[in-house]
Amino acid sequence: MADSSSSPSFAHPRYWPTWLSIGLMRLGAWLPWRLKLATGRLIGWLAWRFAGRRRHITETNLRLCFPELSDDERARLVKRTFLANGVGILETATGWCRDPEHLRHRVTFRGEEHMHQALARGRGALIIGIHFSTLDLGGALHSLYFPADVVYRPHDNPLFERFMTRARSHIFGRAIDRHDLRGVVRRIKAGHAVWYSPDQDFGREASVFAPFFGIEAATIKLTAKIARMTGAPVMPLIFHRNPDDRTYTLEYLPALEGFPSGDEVADAARINAVIEAAIRRHPEQYLWLHRRFKTRPRGEPGFY
Repeated sequence: MADSSSSPSFAHPRYWPTWLSIGLMRLGAWLPWRLKLATGRLIGWLAWRFAGRRRHITETNLRLCFPELSDDERARLVKRTFLANGVGILETATGWCRDPEHLRHRVTFRGEEHMHQALARGRGALIIGIHFSTLDLGGALHSLYFPADVVYRPHDNPLFERFMTRARSHIFGRAIDRHDLRGVVRRIKAGHAVWYSPDQDFGREASVFAPFFGIEAATIKLTAKIARMTGAPVMPLIFHRNPDDRTYTLEYLPALEGFPSGDEVADAARINAVIEAAIRRHPEQYLWLHRRFKTRPRGEPGFY
């Protein structure tokens, strides 16, 4: 029996807002498609209008990464980014709360042969995911074609963590804490594919500085380390919402050849280049709202 003294009581009033959020996500997952899109855009518009801190972060990221755009073009991209990420909240709800089978008719999957070839080697696979607004829905759609585990960051709110973990357990084979390197290596060596997203700033100690959109960015070293420890092929996966706003495309690129190279900076730069090329296809769908360039080389001032 669980120790009630150490288990949180989710009936406590401090969890009522979380229960409300979970209920709204479940409701949003079942909205008709057009209403789902409209609701997501409204959420995105409200965030763009009132979330000044996040808008500043997004504006800074886009100014750094797209210096060739005019001020007006960049301002439009900022707004489109918020709208796309607002829709992404409803897409996440759909991925977590609905059977992905109901969306099979909306998916085009390209490059499946690359993953089949990788898995045929018998060494598992390390999937390079990207923090697009479609991330969790992309995971659900991917499960229609290939099973995979996922590396994730546990949520600070224990109730939402339980909801999120249970939801992902229906999509992925196993959810692995990002600090559990042994668990990741063990699963890959057992022949599993593991979905891993290395495109966030995890701080100086875990990273090397490598170019991302021409900016030196703290880039996690773990991607190359996992590949070296397991011998697994590294598989870039691209996924996005199509311009019709009704269908999605998932695409595997060929496994990275000669990776890892033994040069941490070169390997990090290569991963960043793959991610950058994917983002440039649909830049508004990327999660520009996070501080990708938070950690700077010593002596260099911060951007935010």
